[in-house]
Amino acid sequence: MSVNKQVKRVTTHVLQAMKSRGEKISMLTAYDFSMARIIDAAGIDVILVGDSASNVMAGHETTLPITLDQMIYHASSVIRGVNRCLVVVDLPFGSYQGNSMEALASTIKIMKESGAHAVKLEGGEEIKESITRILSAGVPVMGHLGLTPQSIYKFGTYTVRAKEEEEAAKLIKDAQMLEEIGCFAIVLEKIPAHLAKRVTESVGIPIIGIGAGPHTDGQVLVSHDLFGITKDFAPRFLRRYLDLFSEMKGAVEQYIQDVRSQDFPNEKEQY
Repeated sequence: MSVNKQVKRVTTHVLQAMKSRGEKISMLTAYDFSMARIIDAAGIDVILVGDSASNVMAGHETTLPITLDQMIYHASSVIRGVNRCLVVVDLPFGSYQGNSMEALASTIKIMKESGAHAVKLEGGEEIKESITRILSAGVPVMGHLGLTPQSIYKFGTYTVRAKEEEEAAKLIKDAQMLEEIGCFAIVLEKIPAHLAKRVTESVGIPIIGIGAGPHTDGQVLVSHDLFGITKDFAPRFLRRYLDLFSEMKGAVEQYIQDVRSQDFPNEKEQY
């Protein structure tokens, strides 16, 4: 029997055991109680309360505007909807870069006020001090390398990262450093599949990919993309499992028609 089916609650140790046994880890985003309850009930291993809420929930162009308090609101909502999976929360832009004491304070605020299980930070060597301080407080940390959306204005584009050997070498070095200081897992975003394979084989902790090919220890997608609620975002790595935008739009159009024709409510739908 697989590791994840034997446990009542997924922990960082469960994810490590899954990597050791070659069992793939599944991870999706969620930002509210109702979505979290559905995703958790389906048997997901990890829910990421991503700063992508800035895009899909608030309509911002980037992840930068979302605040710490807004992330806590989303994380609290998600926690109330889950019984089994591990819940990881993104530290938002400006809450940890360049100041390890602020990083720790931000993390403590998230953990105390939301009840989440772990946090995720973007970056490698440049945020080592912040990660180390958070880990010293006993909070599990997930790393994030490759395309780091909080650095969009530095990169200038959401294109594939680490195609050149110099950047690839730094990414592998950063991944090994994140493992050495104590991160329990790393997300690799939008990098060549062969490089993701090298990283996955070079570290002992789970590697979760998004647009990083099939050789990682697991995969993550934004749930709104997977369900087809979003329409404008269509990268190569995305597989839409539903077209909820069209389904829901059609349902609303039918409702409008039923209200206008006085078909709704009918005799059974009144008191």
